[in-house]
Amino acid sequence: MKEIEKLKQGLEYCFLDEEVAKLKQAALIKCARFNNIDPTDDQKQQAAIKDLFGSTGANVYVQPNFNCDNGKNIHVGEDFLTNYNVTILDIAPVKIGDYVMIGPNTLIATVNHPMSPKQRRQKMAQGTPVTIGNDVWIGGNCTILPGVTIGNNVVVAASAVVTKDVPDNCLVAGVPAKVIRKLDNDLD
Repeated sequence: MKEIEKLKQGLEYCFLDEEVAKLKQAALIKCARFNNIDPTDDQKQQAAIKDLFGSTGANVYVQPNFNCDNGKNIHVGEDFLTNYNVTILDIAPVKIGDYVMIGPNTLIATVNHPMSPKQRRQKMAQGTPVTIGNDVWIGGNCTILPGVTIGNNVVVAASAVVTKDVPDNCLVAGVPAKVIRKLDNDLD
């Protein structure tokens, strides 16, 4: 089985494989182009993000600098907004719902590396999808780890590290992030 096939099936793969490396290189080029667009040119920014991402809602606002591993594995809904210096390591799918805001310096990672030093020396990795619901606010300097699902109407407090799934209608904070309290959903 080719390394790219292993990656797509969620198996361990070598990230230095030529086909896998081409995905990242294409994303790096598109991210560089996006990050160099005049910040007052909203139309050009929107077009670049729609070209980079796998799918988007109508209103998508991404502030530079933005970086990702693939781009086509990122799927965002309506009224998606990131602040500055957001990185999405989307070697596996990242699905983000409607009305999601992501604070500056946040990392969403789908890629992990082995605990074995021998496998790390062999440049092995494994991707696990991340899913984020609707009406989520992720504060600044947060980290969302591989395999995590965040429910609807969730606030992730600044600097939280989300290592486990988060239920609907709550505030999470800390390292690792824990539910601090329930939130009302005034949309119901």
